[in-house]
Formats: sequence, structure tokens, C-alpha cells
Amino acid sequence: MENNTFNKDILQLEGLKVIPDFAFPAFIFLLLIYIFIVVSNIGLLVLIFMERSLHQPMYLLVCSMSVNDVFGATAVIPRILTQVFTPVTKRYITYYECVIQAFCAHFHAGVSHTVLIIMAFDRYIAICRPLQYTAIMTNRMVVKLSVSAWAVAFSLIFVLLGLSVRLSRCRRLVNNPFCDNASLFKLSCESVLINHIYGLSSAMVTMACSLSSIILTYIRIGMVCLSSNNKTLNSKALHTCATHLAVYIILLMSGNIIIILHRFPHLSDERKIASIMFHVVPPSMNAVIYGLQMKAVREKVMTLFTRSKDTVSQVK
Repeated sequence: MENNTFNKDILQLEGLKVIPDFAFPAFIFLLLIYIFIVVSNIGLLVLIFMERSLHQPMYLLVCSMSVNDVFGATAVIPRILTQVFTPVTKRYITYYECVIQAFCAHFHAGVSHTVLIIMAFDRYIAICRPLQYTAIMTNRMVVKLSVSAWAVAFSLIFVLLGLSVRLSRCRRLVNNPFCDNASLFKLSCESVLINHIYGLSSAMVTMACSLSSIILTYIRIGMVCLSSNNKTLNSKALHTCATHLAVYIILLMSGNIIIILHRFPHLSDERKIASIMFHVVPPSMNAVIYGLQMKAVREKVMTLFTRSKDTVSQVK
């Protein structure tokens, strides 16, 4: 009876495949990256929260992105770290923990796209309809849009994981560094055609919506800039849009690499590493990009560093 319960509720997780000699360097590398993600994003959140001059729609949307980045990294990296030194045959996870991790991993990806869609809309209003910006992009509107972005992603992923949870299980091995939707429905011996159809459709719709919104937004912004002789407006448009576009390109490339590698079964190990990098690279880069590219944030950071140096000098 105990063995049947064990086989049903306890899964074997492949985790991060690394040879023993590189286990410690891999652990330190991932740990430092995770600490950097948490500190940089939370630091950006605190800075925006503390400085009233940054209480603007654009920066509130940055807060939403930072929260999602910390959430996505926390959903994947800590679990991998706890099992780096554990033999592959002894890496276990309960089925319900696996479902929760899979939900969080996909939810992070979905929110990344929906929040960037809202940020594209914000940039469009700011540059193409500047006189109406304050009337349209109020703090209440930003909160509504942000909640909608998270709610849409939640609904899509809830259905996605629900279709996998409904399946009976005949396997125990999760052949992946962490749990995701594909890992869950591959545990079943039933037909997973519906899972494939919905998973592919929802991913394509999300990708198409985000990509089309970015393209249409920047086409419109480009047209406004070309028809305007206002160098200040054009400079502002280039400066603010470059940050958003850089973040989106990083997200798009990180996600598409995984999709491309799925086409090559012999590159399964590379695909697994890429799946980890999706929860590492964008979260670690976003706070840096926003912090360095946004003048207001950069000035506040430099002010804090200057104050710290002055304090140290006075102590000495």
C-alpha cells in the first residue's frame, strides 16, 4: 500500500545535469545570479516606492515587471539549487509540488508578455498622444491594466495545467530540470492531443498578441517621429522605447530558443539548459536595463551611491 502511494504521489525529478567536478561552480553561479535577480529587482521596487517623483505610470509598470521577474526566478532556481549535490536517482518531488512549480513557471512567462503589451500601449499614448497622456494613463488605469495582464495570464495557465492534472499517471520520471506542463502530461499514458492543441494555441495567441502589439506600436511611433521636426520628442521616443524594445527582444529570443531546440531531439540537453536560462537571463537583465536606461532611475541610483560615499568619507 505504501509503495503504491509512493509511486503515485512522488516523482523523480531529473534536475540540473552536471558532472560532479562542476557541481560546486554551477551551484555558486546559479546562487549568485539568483541573489542578483532578487536584490536588483527588489532594489528597483523600493527605489520607485520611496521616491515620489517616480510614482508615474511608466515606473508602476516597471514595478509589475520586477515583481514578475522575482516570482519567475524563485519558482525555478531555488529548487534546482537544493538538488545540485543530490544524486539524480534521489531527486524527488511530490506531484502537487510539481504542479505548483509548473504553474508558476508558465505563469511567469505569460505575465512577461502581457505586461510588455501594456508597456507598449503606455509608450504609444505617451509619444503619439502626449496631450492626453495624463488623462488616459492615470494610476487607476495602470492598476486596472496590470491586474488585467496578470488575470489573463492566470486564466490561460490555469486551463493549461488543468488539462494536464485531469490525466491519470503511469510514469514517475520528470525528464526536465524543473516541472513544466509538458513534463506533467508526459507522465500519462492517455491521449494528450487536447493538451497539445490548447498548449500550442495559447502559446501562439500570446506570442502573436505581444508581437503584433509591439510591431504596430513602433510603426506608429516611427511614423510620428518621422513626421515631426521636434528633436526633443524624437530623442525622448528613442530613449524610452529602446528600453522597452531591448527587454522584449531578450524575452523573445529566450523563449524562441527553447521552441527551436524542441525541433532537434538530439539537442535535448541544450534545450533543458535554455529552459533554465529563460528564468535567469530576462529577470537578471530587466532591472539593469531599466535602471541604466531610465534617466530618473539612474539619477536616483547615482545619488544613493554618492550619499554612501560621502557617509563613508565622514566616518573615516
